[in-house]
Amino acid sequence: MHKSRLATFVIDCETGDLEAAARFWSAALGRAVSTTNDPGYLELATRAEEPQLLVQKVPHPSRVHLDIESDDLEGEVRRLEALGAKRVAFVKRWWVMEAPTGQRFCVVNPQRGPLTDRVNEWS
Repeated sequence: MHKSRLATFVIDCETGDLEAAARFWSAALGRAVSTTNDPGYLELATRAEEPQLLVQKVPHPSRVHLDIESDDLEGEVRRLEALGAKRVAFVKRWWVMEAPTGQRFCVVNPQRGPLTDRVNEWS
């Protein structure tokens, strides 16, 4: 058995100025900007019960994608493949996946601590 939940909405920005992009989204969403430990990302403040909001610098056209966090990365990827998703690429420490409807999303390790609250449990 493994657990998963919606972790993050990632605002992918094809930009040379990540700080300006984060300032725009901060003002648009009314959320303060903070730094992260990972270059290429800035975080927007969220409440504990909300998914994270990240602004990310990317080399592809701008879009929004979501991350699903799981305590069993491979188990969650296999579960999603059984539903029709495809593996696109393994990047650093997560899988980029594609839904049967064409949207890209990521399956990541836990981002906000142990998966104990508001989670789905899968056998």
